[in-house]
Amino acid sequence: MTAALPRRWTLVAAIFASLTIASGVRAQVVAPYAIDIPPWFVESFLDFREDVADAAKDGRRLMIYFGQDGCPYCRQLMVTSFSQRGIVDKTRRNFVAIALNIWGDRETTWIDGRTRTEKALARALDVQFTPTLLFLDEKGKIVARVNGYWSPHRLEAVLDYVAGKREGQETLAAYLARTPREPGSATLADEPFFIAPPYDLGRKTGGKPLAVLFETPDCSACDELHRDVLRRPDVQAQVARFDVARFGLGMRTELTTPRGDRIRADAWARDLRVIYTPTFVFFDTDGGEVFRIDAYMRAFHVASALDYVASGAYRVEPSFQRFVQARADRLRAVGTSVDLWD
Repeated sequence: MTAALPRRWTLVAAIFASLTIASGVRAQVVAPYAIDIPPWFVESFLDFREDVADAAKDGRRLMIYFGQDGCPYCRQLMVTSFSQRGIVDKTRRNFVAIALNIWGDRETTWIDGRTRTEKALARALDVQFTPTLLFLDEKGKIVARVNGYWSPHRLEAVLDYVAGKREGQETLAAYLARTPREPGSATLADEPFFIAPPYDLGRKTGGKPLAVLFETPDCSACDELHRDVLRRPDVQAQVARFDVARFGLGMRTELTTPRGDRIRADAWARDLRVIYTPTFVFFDTDGGEVFRIDAYMRAFHVASALDYVASGAYRVEPSFQRFVQARADRLRAVGTSVDLWD
């Protein structure tokens, strides 16, 4: 997710520098490939076996951040979430933070001992959105993952979940369901293009791909999706290429899945491991999941994700980020203004 940004945030760095917590590791310096990061991220040889062990010795866990230069969502994470004293203190107290660039060439060694560049590791871990945060336990297992930008409120809940080592007691989805939500509408908004019951989502040869939207009440991002994003002409043009079904995350509505199974909507959401709302899960005409949006996104990226699936581009371009860049370049080439944060 890209946009032109300054390479240094003097004010933000000053804020971070003032939030000092004693630590035995050095602050991470900005490498030639690095994105803008807080100075309290640690310097590492990027051997994550060692990083996990070092964090465990200090009573902490490892947090790996994937970002890229010019990413407005990465910037939002840094200047909104990682500038709040409570979140910064909690993160520094419980985690060792390391930053990677999804296009970077620095050498990394993953938990399995395999050596890859940053960009190759991002591909291997299927990092499709920036920022992406991975949280590893003391054995190097990924116990939580945040794809894309989440609001400070939701991010702090994830930090609490991982720091409290709750993964052995309940899923992240179950934990987040009990977390107080941000202010939002008490009811789900409807759209004229939503599939009406009975919900038979079976796919037919030659038919449209399927987009399944999961939402909850009291969800400010869901409200914004309906109030703004789905009102945009470019998004509406892409939505028309899909059959669209919408379910509340806890709904007990009976449905038939794209593969023909009968199940309740709440159980299906658990099977799909939906933990964020709103989430779009996309299915091809064979009934298999091919992509999903499970992060906060503005209109351009929502339209791009819809286009990525409807056009079949995902079959030949495994990187959504490259598709977004190419799509933005094509639009600009014909004189269309592209604002990634509009």
